[in-house]
Amino acid sequence: MLTDDVRYRAVQSRDARFDGIFYLGVTSTGIYCRPSCPARTPRRDNVRFYRSAAEAQAAGFRACRRCRPDTTPGSPEWNVRADVAARAMRLIADGLVDRTGVSGLAARLGYSQRQVHRTLVDEVGAGPMRLARAQRAHTARTLLETTRLDISEIAFAAGFASIRQFNETIREIYACTPSALRARAPGHASPQHGISSAAGTIELRLAYRQPADFDGLLRFLADRAVPGVEEVVGYTYRRSLSLPHGACVAELSPESRWVRAVLHLSDPRDLPVAVARCRRILDLDADPRAVDDALGEDPLLRPLVDAAPGRRVPGTADGAELAVRAVLGQQISVAAARTHAARLVRAHGTPLDGPVGNVTHMFPTADVLTAPDATALRMPASRRRTLAELATRLVDGRLRLDPGADWDEAGRQLLGVPGIGAWTAGYVRMRALGDPDVFLSTDLAVRHALARLGFSGGTREITARAERWQPWRSYALMHVWAATNTMKIEKEKYSCPPIGAKPTARSAHYSSPPTTPA
Repeated sequence: MLTDDVRYRAVQSRDARFDGIFYLGVTSTGIYCRPSCPARTPRRDNVRFYRSAAEAQAAGFRACRRCRPDTTPGSPEWNVRADVAARAMRLIADGLVDRTGVSGLAARLGYSQRQVHRTLVDEVGAGPMRLARAQRAHTARTLLETTRLDISEIAFAAGFASIRQFNETIREIYACTPSALRARAPGHASPQHGISSAAGTIELRLAYRQPADFDGLLRFLADRAVPGVEEVVGYTYRRSLSLPHGACVAELSPESRWVRAVLHLSDPRDLPVAVARCRRILDLDADPRAVDDALGEDPLLRPLVDAAPGRRVPGTADGAELAVRAVLGQQISVAAARTHAARLVRAHGTPLDGPVGNVTHMFPTADVLTAPDATALRMPASRRRTLAELATRLVDGRLRLDPGADWDEAGRQLLGVPGIGAWTAGYVRMRALGDPDVFLSTDLAVRHALARLGFSGGTREITARAERWQPWRSYALMHVWAATNTMKIEKEKYSCPPIGAKPTARSAHYSSPPTTPA
């Protein structure tokens, strides 16, 4: 439990681990900062603490120009929790309020607008409109700093209803006009973002908490990359994204203090949604020290944690896509799963207007997969039926795999699809929904890895041991899967073939980690 005294000590030590977990407002200056702000530490009696940037803004504080508190990683709390507040925060980050209003958010959660507002105020100190407003302001700032769009275009692209509302919000939060904000930041004094050199292209830096095992994360993504939709080249992960206003290709390159993101957007209004989904793919809002400390308490896992601190759980940009790919890969190798997915993309994917590298298509949407010929792939008839039923339930809304999904309910719905068992449901729950507490005790690779680590037992014994690792069992699973590899983990250059090319053969089973380093 964080007390104000603990928070102030974190501020005194400029502890970056608390960035995004809380914010401080300084009454003597009227600004709010992140805990690691390099400015002189304010006196204790001049400091007020807030649970979100929106709460600090609502209290009348302006964003600090030095530490830029609106660019911190998101609170890891929303990744761990599955309650209404956490689901609402994930949906707001995904832009739902801007697209459908508070009424749409409430309807998606199954509560009244008043209940949602009260819940968020209790949890983060601000209602959904204020939270969405803070996100719009950050989007506007990014567009001002990274593009040459007219200010009027930026106002509406960021989600503001009018130029007047846009100007007032920027003045209130940043204490200057939009023109002044643009003049003092991009390619001039601030290295935070880079002006785009091509129309529709925005480059920015995505913050994350250290440490981070990007070697293992990129290896996992490379081994499962679907030709035409995604690829890993060098130390860059590239993939297509389906966003509310059009397609996008994202290029994500981990660096020592941030991830460099190059977003090729069809519409700048999709910037906040694209950023949120990129963060989910790379699990950038995780709290690695909390995870490592908890898992490292078990002598069985401590060597794995020490060998790969900051291991992440690979997420996805689209829950429906992940579920389809999981079904395609049931009981076959990683290479075969990629081959099936590539055929599906080739037959039913939408070509991009502007391919980037070997990323040329969008993955087929669920409604396309409900067509009679969409599942006519070379696979057992039972799996084709499972795929068709899964797509039907995704389309008619019986199954929801978006950021606001209830993890337990989604798990039950997945198990209700004929042909989907506990392993597939758990895998989807972990990667598509971001549940940090999934462990696949029935996985054969898990059993083999644990045996090599000195732990023997069946599913019941493994399940019992894994209870020690709550609420981080998904991270434990990634460590255990990686333990099946004996090769040294090193940065390598990965590449995926273009669509239509035959993937490199791999011997690993889809439900197991790759035979190469993970």
